[in-house]
Amino acid sequence: MQLVETRRGVQYFTFEHHREYQQVQFKFLDAVESMDPNNIVLLLQMNPYHVDSLLQLSDVCRMQEDQEMARDLIERVLYSLECAFHPVFSLTSGSCRLDYRRPENRAFFLALFKHLMFLEKRGCPRTALEFCKLILSLDPENDPLCVLLMIDFLSLRAREYAFLTRMFEEWESHRNLSQLPNFAFSVPLAYFFLSQQEEHSEMESSQTRERAARLIQLALIMFPSVLMPLLDHCSVQPDARVASHSFFGLNAQISQPPALNQLTSLYVGRTHSLWKDPAVMAWLETNVHEVLHLVDIKDPLVEECELKRKMRYQSAPRNIYRHVILSEMKEATAALPLEVTSQPVMGFDPLPPLDSIISYTRPERYFPAPVQAQLASSQHRHLAASARVHVGAQHWHLLPPRESSLALGARQQAQQTGRAGPAASAWGCWWPSQAAASHSCGGKACWKIMAVS
Repeated sequence: MQLVETRRGVQYFTFEHHREYQQVQFKFLDAVESMDPNNIVLLLQMNPYHVDSLLQLSDVCRMQEDQEMARDLIERVLYSLECAFHPVFSLTSGSCRLDYRRPENRAFFLALFKHLMFLEKRGCPRTALEFCKLILSLDPENDPLCVLLMIDFLSLRAREYAFLTRMFEEWESHRNLSQLPNFAFSVPLAYFFLSQQEEHSEMESSQTRERAARLIQLALIMFPSVLMPLLDHCSVQPDARVASHSFFGLNAQISQPPALNQLTSLYVGRTHSLWKDPAVMAWLETNVHEVLHLVDIKDPLVEECELKRKMRYQSAPRNIYRHVILSEMKEATAALPLEVTSQPVMGFDPLPPLDSIISYTRPERYFPAPVQAQLASSQHRHLAASARVHVGAQHWHLLPPRESSLALGARQQAQQTGRAGPAASAWGCWWPSQAAASHSCGGKACWKIMAVS
């Protein structure tokens, strides 16, 4: 790690990869492309503290439900990165920054995020909250992992209500936290819990309850699509008036922008357990009826909030998508747009920034023709119909297979008899089951390799 610059009392650092580590990184990328986790294991046997390999293997272990090994690998990542800290880099000063646009820095962000997720699942919400604060302090302006979407949940879990309300008051003016559904609902819930504490006087408790009621009503008006999914997750049946009213009905969820749907789904899926308390439900029910009264009398605030919903939340920034992927909340991942779900997402670097600062690049690799043909037939059938690979002075063309006589005869027979059989595509030959075993390609796409000068 080196100190890049110091500006206005804030120190900007970056991790560095020396030449030997870069070579290991290239081998790791080769192992990832092989789609075989055993290659990553072999790489770690030779380089036991390669951080990206540890991150990727941790995801593999977690998918195989080996949670203990997954946690150990993440802790090893943190230890490895901590050994590389600059002498003046401090985790507690709040004035040290890391730029997520640099690939070398991303492993530290991701390891901290995954570690706090494990801590929260193990019943350590206060410790997880402190790690969440640490991630936010490394880049509070850009918040590359969008931990603002979960810091409210961890604060409520840790019963740090005063911290959450103070953060909301201090950051609302320049970050508009009330426009995030999680803060819009969690902050009034924190005020409600504060009003229930016995150490406050009766006057203070009354003022806190009034503020909680005002904020929760504003949240329900601004984000009406949260109520019904929240009640459904809490196994609560709303009364007839709420269930039949169009304001909180299905139209509220259908009409909202997709980006807002991701935020609300993420909040409901993550924090619904905090709303199951009977006292909280009674308080929520009272304020829901107050909101319906405002809707029925056509209060101007209702129309104003509806206009804001239509104008805002047209598209989510990349850090929100990254947070949804890392959080693995099925309610939110199901709402991800096609441009995110259609691209490969790697655990060691999910959705890298589009303006990344690259310090070194991976060298181009050249394969001999047989290797290239094997790669094309097994992994890249969706590429262009003719791929050219340069090997020395020769050019090798990979041509798609022609339809075999057996496949052609079977298809013509199916057309004559009126039965729809699978047609031979431009990328593979369809073989009848009787002939598949005898054919040399075993039913897979076969490629013809032709050398030209």
